[in-house]
Amino acid sequence: MSNQQPYPSYDGHDPHGSRPAPSAQEPPTQTWEGQTWDTQFQPVQQPYRPQEPAPADTAYLPTGDGGYALPPEAQASYDPYQGAPAAYEPQAYEPAPAAYEPPYEPAPQAYAPAAYAPPAAAPATGSGTYTSPTTGGNARVTDAQRARAEGRSPIIAPGMQPAALTAVLALLLAGAAAVGPYALVVPLVLLQAVTAAGWFRLNGMWPARQGIALAFLGGVTADIALLAVDAEHAPAAIIGTLGVWVLLTLVLQLRNRASADERMYGLTATVTSAALAVVAAGHLAAAPEAVTVGAVAVAVTVLARALPLSGVASVVVALLAAVGAGIAAGGVTDVGSGGALLGLAAGVCALVGLRVASYDYPSRFVHMTAGVALPLTAAAPAVYLIGRAIA
Repeated sequence: MSNQQPYPSYDGHDPHGSRPAPSAQEPPTQTWEGQTWDTQFQPVQQPYRPQEPAPADTAYLPTGDGGYALPPEAQASYDPYQGAPAAYEPQAYEPAPAAYEPPYEPAPQAYAPAAYAPPAAAPATGSGTYTSPTTGGNARVTDAQRARAEGRSPIIAPGMQPAALTAVLALLLAGAAAVGPYALVVPLVLLQAVTAAGWFRLNGMWPARQGIALAFLGGVTADIALLAVDAEHAPAAIIGTLGVWVLLTLVLQLRNRASADERMYGLTATVTSAALAVVAAGHLAAAPEAVTVGAVAVAVTVLARALPLSGVASVVVALLAAVGAGIAAGGVTDVGSGGALLGLAAGVCALVGLRVASYDYPSRFVHMTAGVALPLTAAAPAVYLIGRAIA
């Protein structure tokens, strides 16, 4: 081949000594030198040197005599009088922005609530009618507070229907007392049950089955104790039962995991309800004639109080009716003229019971329980004490 390069001459020296020199008869072979795969060869590692950034177009370049000069492309635009490229134009001075000032807004005016204008009062009705409590308006204001704000009285009397039920229960007590103590227990237990339920509902605690059951059980226990002892030991039986029930109520309230305020409120309501139920057992400890006179006086008093009369006139008429009923019932029984005093005392206690059942905007359930039972329950101590005094 014409374009073939001649082979290099070979002097017969093999530095590696791996193969003999070719003879004259053998044609020369092509050899080359390059990198080998010798594992013993370790190249010297140079330390890492980061690359320097390329000089800018306007950077000064070193000259041979130790000085510096601008690159050729920057010398064309260099202005010796300005000391900077002619193409450079400084920007106009802009002052720093002023501090932020919010837009002016006038101060808000003080809130002035509108004057409260209570609604027109409801037309006056008889003492036996009332409206049921509502939940409208401000939830934090009770119905009694709303009634006071509107100029209405929060004291609402039970009315004629509860008075009629009280009169029926009083007549049952009077008739059962004439029969005997065991017959008196039947209406007395009913009176104690209604008293316990009505007192809890009057205090806003409903349902309170455990408290009602505990108070009612205290009254029944007092009845059993009075039937088991003589008349001379009746006060001890009543006081002993009341003391045991107060202690039992304290123990039960200590086991309650409610807050301190709720436990104190429940303790007060339970003790008071149990005390009223036990006090109602005083009818069983009193003389049968005194029970008859007192029950008749209470029945007449609540009926007279429910008449649509003014406040003072209604109270006076109710007390006069109680005295007249006591005199009439005392003339039938062996009480005699002492029936007037017993009737007056029973009438006063009945009015107190009605007042308690009418306090602070009560509900219809309160009127049908506490309004029925409290007049007779409150009259029990007077019937027992005055009956023993005039006997």
